[in-house]
Amino acid sequence: MTSPAPLQYGQYYHIYNRGNNRENIFIEECNYRYFLKLYAKYIEPVADTYAYCLLRNHFHFLIRIKTVEEQEKTQKTLRVSETFKPKNPSQQFGNLFNAYAKAINKAYHRTGSLFEHPFGRVLITTNTHLVWLVVYIHQNPQKHGLVDDFRLWPYSSYRALISTKPTRLKRDDVLAWFEGLDGFQAAHRWEISEYQIASLVPDDTDPKGFKNP
Repeated sequence: MTSPAPLQYGQYYHIYNRGNNRENIFIEECNYRYFLKLYAKYIEPVADTYAYCLLRNHFHFLIRIKTVEEQEKTQKTLRVSETFKPKNPSQQFGNLFNAYAKAINKAYHRTGSLFEHPFGRVLITTNTHLVWLVVYIHQNPQKHGLVDDFRLWPYSSYRALISTKPTRLKRDDVLAWFEGLDGFQAAHRWEISEYQIASLVPDDTDPKGFKNP
């Protein structure tokens, strides 16, 4: 198997992964919260997050890898005597998955790999794909039959993006892609299929078309 290309500074990516052999990676509610806590620890120093969705056996994130200069600005807590060293974003994701898998293995008395390797990553190069991917990510819980309305799924960024409460997400940027909140909500009333963005979700394609529910 060819090794995937390393994540590049300043680029947008669709990051995704699922449980090994499609095993559930989130068993109970506290697991989702703990994963996001680890995500903040390992990924926020190296990437901005625009959208996400955690499902029972897989997840999706839309991120932008920070530049070296942005990393240095983020890490304001470094002591003056320390020399700044940029973090490798690919390694940071590996650290996240390893830390979470170790905790799950200990808590549920399991052994072996929790996630598939390597984790999925697709470079996003157009604004159109950014918009489509945000909607696709949020619609996943409904697509997989976990809820009747994806807006009710508690483990995605949808509700944070339509809220006015403080958030670590790049909410202003996302809403600007849709020309505001009204455009954001209107776009989510359309079902975006894997066929429309097959190149962005190569492991989960199912050509159903693009339709208004």
